[in-house]
Amino acid sequence: MRFTEINLFGVYVAPMSLMMVAAWLVTIALRRVASRFGALRYVWHPALFVFAVYMIVLSSITIIIAR
Repeated sequence: MRFTEINLFGVYVAPMSLMMVAAWLVTIALRRVASRFGALRYVWHPALFVFAVYMIVLSSITIIIAR
């Protein structure tokens, strides 16, 4: 798939920005689940861990869409 601009209400948006928003929403859900079960207490640096999870989710979405 080619990553071409998407027309969103008359504004051309890069597909990567939409993937970033989707990854952010997934990361928020995962962070809430992790904090509900207390998993973030066992992480050395929670903000760094959440950022790493975001990057993993974003790269996974990019790889899935690029196929």
